[in-house]
Amino acid sequence: MAAEVNAQTSARFGQRSLVDVLRTVFGPVAQLFLFIVGSAFLLSLIVVLIALLQIGSRPDILTRALTILPQVIIDGLVRGFLFATIALGYTMVYGVLEFINFAHGEIFMVGGVVGAAIGLWLSMQGMLAGMNVFLFVALVVLAGMVVSGTLAVTVERIAYRPLRGSPRLVPLISAIGVSLVLQDVVRLIMTSTPLGFNARYSTPDFGKPIRLFEMNLGDRPVPVIISPKALVFISVAVLMLIGLNYLVNATRLGKAIRATAQDRPTASLMGINVNRIISLTFLIGGALGGAAGALFGLNVGAVNPYMGFIPGLKAFTAAVLGGIGNITGAMVGGVVLGFLEAFVSSYLSLFTNGALSGAAYADIAAFSILILILIFRPSGLLGEATTQKV
Repeated sequence: MAAEVNAQTSARFGQRSLVDVLRTVFGPVAQLFLFIVGSAFLLSLIVVLIALLQIGSRPDILTRALTILPQVIIDGLVRGFLFATIALGYTMVYGVLEFINFAHGEIFMVGGVVGAAIGLWLSMQGMLAGMNVFLFVALVVLAGMVVSGTLAVTVERIAYRPLRGSPRLVPLISAIGVSLVLQDVVRLIMTSTPLGFNARYSTPDFGKPIRLFEMNLGDRPVPVIISPKALVFISVAVLMLIGLNYLVNATRLGKAIRATAQDRPTASLMGINVNRIISLTFLIGGALGGAAGALFGLNVGAVNPYMGFIPGLKAFTAAVLGGIGNITGAMVGGVVLGFLEAFVSSYLSLFTNGALSGAAYADIAAFSILILILIFRPSGLLGEATTQKV
């Protein structure tokens, strides 16, 4: 009887039309696009209104604000997709275990260090100078995904699985301990090798910045550019987000993950290997974190053992903002947080006439969002309200 039910379920799953699959996969992507446009428009409108309020005492303030606006939006996209990619690891694990893996920032860091190590090795072998940039990106991203994914599964098996039936505070403390251990182990490895503490990210030549368009403000045109590395970062991140959305919503493995997240005992009774699904969830989340780390190192040009702490906390903020446990919410939260941080970094100093440094206060803005969302909407932008105390 069970075999017959499974066969019927498989048949129904296999009969899904292409339109249904495309709607399932690209519907959340369209939703993300709307949030990107809406967030950029709303924050741009706020910038214009603040500039208009100051235009009496500072006649050039509106022109100066509009001059940097397109570049700020591009910077916000890059930051947002970074946070979104890391936040997916948090939300995948929380969706299945209702557990926040605070060591995920260090999984991200390991991906960046692996990418830097590959770049250094290729440079020492004399293979880097003439290497195809797409091959290099594929190599460092895949290596970061493999190592970080394997590390995440190992951490789950050693540090989290034995504590699965414990009170929630116990695995949380374990996660913080794992985070500190990974930081110091990676520091020991880096300082004992040619990488050094602050490892430079060796890359082939990506070429000159790409000019997207020009804005005519006043008496001079203002070019709007994007670096090839940032363009690669955004493109790869979007592809990963689409791939994960397809995996979770349009495959049998994704159905098993969703079933385990909804009710682990029932999923086990239906023949799903819950331990295997949990390990696969950590593998996927760790791989995404490793890819984000490799791309982050590629974009900023250097990595160190402690680089995962602040981005990890911001990605957690993004996951909470979007609705932790919700994949689309993690994407949306990351993009919204990225835009907010980019706008604060760029405009706070301008609007306060240099009295306050935007870069110094960007972290305050990001973590203030975390406090506000926990107070006024704990379920996040796209999350569902719950009566269970977390």
